[in-house]
Amino acid sequence: MLLRAYLGLKPAAKKPAKRPLLDREPPPGVVGWIENHVPRRTGLAATLLLLAASLGFGIVRGGHYDDFVAALADSRNALANSAGFRITTVAINGRKQLSQDEVLAIGGVNGRSSLLFLDALAVRDKLKANPWIADATVIKYYPGGLQIDIVERSAYALWQQDGRLSVIAEDGAVLEPYVSRRFVLLPLVVGKGAETRARDFLALLARYPQVSAVTKAAIFIGERRWNLRTRDGLDIRLPENDVGNALATLSRLDREDRLFSRDIAAIDMRLPDRLTVQLSDAAAKAREEQLKKSVKKKPGDAA
Repeated sequence: MLLRAYLGLKPAAKKPAKRPLLDREPPPGVVGWIENHVPRRTGLAATLLLLAASLGFGIVRGGHYDDFVAALADSRNALANSAGFRITTVAINGRKQLSQDEVLAIGGVNGRSSLLFLDALAVRDKLKANPWIADATVIKYYPGGLQIDIVERSAYALWQQDGRLSVIAEDGAVLEPYVSRRFVLLPLVVGKGAETRARDFLALLARYPQVSAVTKAAIFIGERRWNLRTRDGLDIRLPENDVGNALATLSRLDREDRLFSRDIAAIDMRLPDRLTVQLSDAAAKAREEQLKKSVKKKPGDAA
């Protein structure tokens, strides 16, 4: 300013303030407060968040969530595989019924999986959820080795319930529907609850080979007691208690009197003090005719 006065120059004129292109009315109280107090770019962040939420809602609502997650997992695994964490060696120990491909498929391990992002606990849980696998251990060896140790259940018996035939393990777990002839020689148990009680009863039955050899099926009645059905169609109704003594009696009678070779339809052992034998229809008719022939006529009887 002193220099301008010494040189006799006029002070610079002030530039007029720029007028907004559009006249704007004072905003309402809430909007004005937001404009004055909320940091800049918050609106942009809120808009992006709203768009992301809308996208997520659309994915879930449209039933594409699993596909979206799978696509993200595949992209992540592809990056890890390119970095050297591809699964190159797999060792599976303990398998007998299941193939290596079946074990890997059950555990969710495929050609796109990377060792870096493989969740060993999740793979183990998937394996244990399969009825054939009683226990499993999953170990990762970086950069590309995977070891899976499994304990398989064994097929123990066939179980029939409501017309369906299934293969069961010793603990009663249903392994699979009966479709393979390789299980045809397994013992057969029938009825509700028979799958969980089969192990103890079949172990007891095995102690009496003469009875076990002729048994076709063990039928659990009323979830309380067992019946036996022999290969010749003979029904043996066992008592609810003291089953071992009843099986021992059957074994002795067959050994001494060839019980299972006789023409009978049923044996009832439910009462503790007696054994009731029901003849077959043919045997009953033959016995009735024999009794008629053996009756002698008395003197004076009408012809």
